[in-house]
Amino acid sequence: MWSSLSQRRLRRFVPSWRGLCVCGLCIASCTPLLGQYGYYPRKFPMSRAETLTTGTKRTASSQSWVRTHEGIDMPKMIYGTAWKKERTDALVEQAVTAGFRGIDTACQPRHYREDLVGAAIKNLEARGVVRREDLFIQTKYTPPPGQDPASIPYDPRAAVPSQVRKSFETSLENLGTNYVDSLVLHSPLNTAEKTQAAWEAMEELKLQGKVKQLGISNCYSLPLLKSLCSAARVKPAVVQNRFYVDSGYDTELRQWCSDNHIVYQSFWSLTANPGLLHSPLVKGLARKYARSSPQILFKYLTERGIVPLTGTCDPVHMKEDLEVLEDENFVLEDSELSDIDHLIQQACDSPDQ
Repeated sequence: MWSSLSQRRLRRFVPSWRGLCVCGLCIASCTPLLGQYGYYPRKFPMSRAETLTTGTKRTASSQSWVRTHEGIDMPKMIYGTAWKKERTDALVEQAVTAGFRGIDTACQPRHYREDLVGAAIKNLEARGVVRREDLFIQTKYTPPPGQDPASIPYDPRAAVPSQVRKSFETSLENLGTNYVDSLVLHSPLNTAEKTQAAWEAMEELKLQGKVKQLGISNCYSLPLLKSLCSAARVKPAVVQNRFYVDSGYDTELRQWCSDNHIVYQSFWSLTANPGLLHSPLVKGLARKYARSSPQILFKYLTERGIVPLTGTCDPVHMKEDLEVLEDENFVLEDSELSDIDHLIQQACDSPDQ
């Protein structure tokens, strides 16, 4: 389990920032961190995914896209729907209307209303705002430890492959679609064998054409990720992790992802980083570019090849988040990127400050 210090840090961060956790597993049931990384390089790993300009193959969007190794167009920023409860449908409609084309959810009633995501998509299509094929929909199979025992969407006593299949069937029904763009394993399971069994069941869904790409979340162990990839018929296209100091910002893992054409998605990018957002460096850049500190951090992430999730409920913040991608003149200088690299290295070297 996580150390009590790590738990206290996260609990302290949660109420402070608008970008609430979009993981849904959170402190109680996330896979434990399997190591701290003390080294932080001067340059962050850069994604090798192909960048697509706004309007390429997708319509009515204010975003740009990256192309994963599966040939799938994925938005460079994704709207997260965890913890939205009964407001989920209204907020998803608001986000898509604002310009978001990527939606992240999970078959995990404990933290997600996947059915209301589906209701929002149906209503958006009916209103002519967007077509299903213009959206990137990402959902997850959540293992039993991450579920509320009273609302598990499958039989937790069943074999892992059966759990995955039932979870996915429920997702398709909830979302009102016959395929998803990205299916993510919400966390590794408690044994390597079970994790492999879950992945193989997901591979079958991909090979059947029901899923366009696969990914894994809350995977902070590079050896585990390497083992999964070496045994996989279908390699993960994305790794979705919390971007924070306790994992050393996944430096080594992200470099390996970049080298192997895997796109790194970040969540809790704002919530877990008040120190970065309040730093003189980031605040100074915000003044220079007439932007907010969250916009500076999001711009930094996207320029370093990371696809951040944002879970804001504020329409103004939705607009500001999208502006990070819209304004072609808003580009951080190489020296400024390096300065933020160094700031994050300092945070890793002195995590308690």
